[in-house]
Amino acid sequence: MTSMTSTRRVVTVGVDTHSDTHHAAVIDDVGRPLADAGFPTTPAGYRQLLAWAGEHGDVAAFGVEGTGAYGAALARHLRAAGQTVIEVDRPDRRTRRQRGKSDPIDAYAAAAAVLSGAAAGTPKTRDGRVEAIRTLRVARRSAIKGRTQAINQLKAVVLTGPTELRQTLGGQSTRQLLATCRRLRVTECLVEAADPVTAATKLTLRRLARRIAALTEEIDELDADLQPLVTATAPALMAVYGVGTEVAAQLLVTAGDNPDRLRSEAAFAQLCGTAPLPASSGRTTRHRLNRGGDRHANYALHIIALVRLSSHQPTQAYAARRRAEGLSNLEIIRCLKRYIAREIHHVMTA
Repeated sequence: MTSMTSTRRVVTVGVDTHSDTHHAAVIDDVGRPLADAGFPTTPAGYRQLLAWAGEHGDVAAFGVEGTGAYGAALARHLRAAGQTVIEVDRPDRRTRRQRGKSDPIDAYAAAAAVLSGAAAGTPKTRDGRVEAIRTLRVARRSAIKGRTQAINQLKAVVLTGPTELRQTLGGQSTRQLLATCRRLRVTECLVEAADPVTAATKLTLRRLARRIAALTEEIDELDADLQPLVTATAPALMAVYGVGTEVAAQLLVTAGDNPDRLRSEAAFAQLCGTAPLPASSGRTTRHRLNRGGDRHANYALHIIALVRLSSHQPTQAYAARRRAEGLSNLEIIRCLKRYIAREIHHVMTA
């Protein structure tokens, strides 16, 4: 007598994400397309997508595009349901020219990328203190950008303003200039003013100076919110030489709430753009600068390197030794950033 056992097939799901709808596609374990459908970007839609995927077999993994943008909420829902979520990059232009562009095509491509192993990255969870830090830094970066723009505008108005006003305000430091401009007064109506250009310039300078003061106060408040949060999240990172609140916050945001997703210190260095790329050919063996990765994290490592070069005796001794070997200052800083990336990775994953 022959016994027959019924087994469910294993499937992989790819999701092309958008603001209002997500399009999902299912393929079997050898890459054959099974089905695709669209779902709304609501909690009910996420539940429908999960149930629909389960109807086609046991889901090995979900490949989701844009887990840091349109797909962030879906990725959180799937992880909460115990599913494996893989981050999938959007197809490049060459692939789209060859295969065309549509939601089903992109969804099937995402599923195929997960099945083939071309996509294997674990997305950030975005559900802890690091996500709170990232959100606060959005407002802080915006305020800093606005303040810098306002300061540049104020100085430009002084430079192109009436001669008498320019001579009065010229030669002052930025702090003195802001204090002076905040005290400027116009007692007459612009329409009736004998010199409307001077009156309008004074009003503009006063308003820009007040805007700068308000943005400075906002930045100080955000720093006061960030400092205890960053310290509580990563006290060991804050103890690293050369790391301050802003640098630590950026490195935490780069790694995410789940830094264990970075499989090795080399992966973290690659993420920060500090892993040199091989550029050898024939008899020439060399490496070139890596211009990829998270440039904000790269800048944070650069700040740490500069701080250590200025006041850290072991780093200064290392720089002197490498300089004697013929390396330039830029090359030394690149080497330091690679070492610092290794140290930071060990601290964050300890």
